[in-house]
Amino acid sequence: MSHKHILVVDDDIGLRELLQQYLSEQGYSVAAVADGSAMERYLAEHAADLVILDLMLPGEDGLTLARKLRMRGGQPIIMLSARGEDIDRIIGLEVGADDYLAKPFNPRELLARIRSVLRRREGGDSRTEESAQGMLRFGPYRLDLESRSLSREGADVVLTAGEFNLLRVFVEHPNHVLSRDSLMDKLKGYERTPFDRSIDVRVTRLRRKIEDDPSAPVYVRTVWGEGYLFSPGNKVG
Repeated sequence: MSHKHILVVDDDIGLRELLQQYLSEQGYSVAAVADGSAMERYLAEHAADLVILDLMLPGEDGLTLARKLRMRGGQPIIMLSARGEDIDRIIGLEVGADDYLAKPFNPRELLARIRSVLRRREGGDSRTEESAQGMLRFGPYRLDLESRSLSREGADVVLTAGEFNLLRVFVEHPNHVLSRDSLMDKLKGYERTPFDRSIDVRVTRLRRKIEDDPSAPVYVRTVWGEGYLFSPGNKVG
């Protein structure tokens, strides 16, 4: 038995009942609610190891609720959407969802993603003592994992959720070449679709914010034909 507790937030009662039954049979403890207000009430009194969150909900939509959960540092999130558009997937991941699944879906696929998200959250990579305390440093920068913020010598550097997640992956894997596939896996949720090239777009945007000269990057370097390498430099923030 997994002993993990999952909260399903979806206004489709049939789907809620299906997921409760199926995931319970897989060894999970499962609760289900219909909207954001019920989700907030439930989480105020119960812990959850993962939230399955529908995009289209009455009242506050899934994107708004995902932002709130992520701002609190909360549980990993798998978003569901009947729309399945690329832009919905991108926005969902940008606001901090760990994975995204378009309806209709096979429950087995959802189960595989739940296991993958929980495994990544529990396992992860080895951390330095400072990282374990929620702070990562490189050059003159300080990356605060708790507040999901970046600062340079005391001045805030504004990052989107996607840029923050990418930078965190780089900082946690210094001096290692990371392929696009590896980055997508570590970014918790990218699928093998034509917009895989969004990794390159995100790297370009990140460079504009952390490199003194984005055309000659010092921190995030391209290794042609292989991927990207993060070099933290010698300066201490």
